[in-house]
Amino acid sequence: MIELSNQLEEVKGIGPRFIERLKKLNIKIVKDLLWHFPTRYEDFSKIIKISDLKINQRATVSGIIKQVKLKRTWKRRMFILEALVADDTGSIKAIWFNGRYLLPIIKKGKFINLAGKITENSKEGLIMSHPVYEIVNQQFISEDAELTGGQQFDTKHTGRIVPIYPETKGLTSKGFRYLIKPILENLEIAEEFLPENILKENNFPEINEALNSIHFPKESGEAKSAKKRFAFEDLFLLNLINLQTKLKIGQQKAIAFKEDIDFIRKLLEKLPFELTLSQKKSLWEILQDMAKFHPMNRLLQGDVGSGKTIVAAIAALVSAKAGKQTAFMAPTEILARQHYFTFQKFFSDFSGGVGLITSKETKIFYGDGLESEIKKTELLKKISSGEIKIVFGTHSLIQKNIKFGELSLVIIDEQHRFGVRQRAELLKNEKSDFSSHFLSMSATPIPRTLTLTIFGDLDLSIIDELPKNRKPIITKVVAPSNRDKAYAFIRGQVKKGRQTFVVCPRIERTTDNEQEAAAASYKSFINLDVKAVKEEYEKLEKKIFPDLKVKMLHGKMKQKEKNQIMNDFKDKKIDILVSTSVIEVGVDVPNAAIMMIEGADRFGLAQLYQFRGRVGRGEHQSFCFLFTDSLSKETYRRLYSIVEAKNGFELAEKDLEIRGPGEFLGQSQTGYPDLSMKAIQNPDLVKSSREAAQKLLGDDMKLKEHPLLKRKLEEFEKEIHLE
Repeated sequence: MIELSNQLEEVKGIGPRFIERLKKLNIKIVKDLLWHFPTRYEDFSKIIKISDLKINQRATVSGIIKQVKLKRTWKRRMFILEALVADDTGSIKAIWFNGRYLLPIIKKGKFINLAGKITENSKEGLIMSHPVYEIVNQQFISEDAELTGGQQFDTKHTGRIVPIYPETKGLTSKGFRYLIKPILENLEIAEEFLPENILKENNFPEINEALNSIHFPKESGEAKSAKKRFAFEDLFLLNLINLQTKLKIGQQKAIAFKEDIDFIRKLLEKLPFELTLSQKKSLWEILQDMAKFHPMNRLLQGDVGSGKTIVAAIAALVSAKAGKQTAFMAPTEILARQHYFTFQKFFSDFSGGVGLITSKETKIFYGDGLESEIKKTELLKKISSGEIKIVFGTHSLIQKNIKFGELSLVIIDEQHRFGVRQRAELLKNEKSDFSSHFLSMSATPIPRTLTLTIFGDLDLSIIDELPKNRKPIITKVVAPSNRDKAYAFIRGQVKKGRQTFVVCPRIERTTDNEQEAAAASYKSFINLDVKAVKEEYEKLEKKIFPDLKVKMLHGKMKQKEKNQIMNDFKDKKIDILVSTSVIEVGVDVPNAAIMMIEGADRFGLAQLYQFRGRVGRGEHQSFCFLFTDSLSKETYRRLYSIVEAKNGFELAEKDLEIRGPGEFLGQSQTGYPDLSMKAIQNPDLVKSSREAAQKLLGDDMKLKEHPLLKRKLEEFEKEIHLE
């Protein structure tokens, strides 16, 4: 018997070539392969007589191979294999381009199933071009054998509902079906870990039945039910993890900071602006949490430029007033430095000591407003002794050689870019019996259903309005015919002293080979000729704006070079900065008034909204131009939703519907299963899985009565990198 834990090398029939290709999809053991679920299905279950076929129909036919011919194209560059297949009602021609490799398989006299789209040729009659084929028995059949059509066999690729899988080069859906079918037939019985009452209440199949149904369903309802079960399963486990975490945090001890309304009022009076109502509400929620004797665990969401940093800074000052320390961590050095300088700008009289640590620099300033360079070893001593009360940095803050004296508040910006393991490292405070309060910030507008599922252990505060007197950004969708007008407008704005961001989807233009590979992979000749940063930079610098200062920025540059370019842009030494999405989270440049986005249809709505938030941060009227070469009505409808959207959260909900959760979390680095990520688009499933988790933990918090579920939960945490 085959076990789920078996390495694929141990399974008979899976050779080295398959092993290497499967590794590209991170499939290494039997369980990985069986949990590589189909994305969709082709219904080839009904075998149709050839005489009943219709043009453009997708169908399966059965018959005997009557003729086989191998032809060359007129340039002799390609071999075309033709096979005439007949049943008792008629015949049809099947054609495979570059089909010479099929000669040992497609032989005269064999019985074959063909599945695909029916087309017609004036000379040839009915044709199936590159159909899925399956030799349904290996015995040669005499040419005068009686064929009635509709014969049923135990098939993998035809004559049934056929699963279509995510593919990789050299491994098609047919290959996956070839590998998975015999494994399922010889698989050990898997243990069911979902409680029986949950299966019954939701009418879910048990795990072994579900595995067979999701890969080789007898009818479409089976596949749907199995997919729902596995999606629910993942959401259920995620909710269990979140709820258990929340309960554990509630049992921990933390420093309770007394509410000091006069202190807060004085801090707010120093600011050159008044906080918005949602900023005040969020600040109040945070201060209320920090006044409790168990750790705060809160997510602060708000659009780019909505004032999250000021709210977080005030929380850090409350901690410092009590003599405690705050660690403020950002995902990039650029953003860490931005937060540091923002704090310095608005609270320059703070005398408690503020430090900055990145891989390249260490800085410090006190209440005199003077900043000085400091050796890293000296700064670490001051942090360890508790002399420095607020420390800004990147992941450098979780290095082993950094010890905090009295760390009581941890603030992480763009928390979803960090693994939970990293967060846990930062929260460790070896010198205290108390846990730190935790505040996460995110400028990515994340839909509520996604927040509840992925960040369900966090309480939520939302800043859903921009600062007062902030001018709305004028946003336009630019058709190809209006490109020159947009260029002329940009030139005029630069001449007035403004600066421009230009964002492109890729660094370099896709090669012909990449296009061919992608087209083959997706079975369609799609246009992958996206705008490239290097090409766009050369075009703008040499042809469009030769008299302006144009520079380029992308993720493959060294950090020092990126920092220098961003600083030059901020210091107005650059007029136009051509960049990849690296500027999505970057330096605040108040003088940047134009955001020009090439290939806007290539980005998600939430990401476009983030880009737009890079401008409109100063006193000048700002503009965002969404360039697209697409003529699709759907593309224009989607892009115009940005023009009309009231806020980022409204857009996020639309993006969740259109593109799925990967847009917010990153497709490959989330660690979360694909099926559960797609399931987040189903609010009912999110709700039912959360309610089931709450009910179960209410009755059995430590899962003593559910040992199989407890073990599965531990495995799941490791799979999604939460250990």
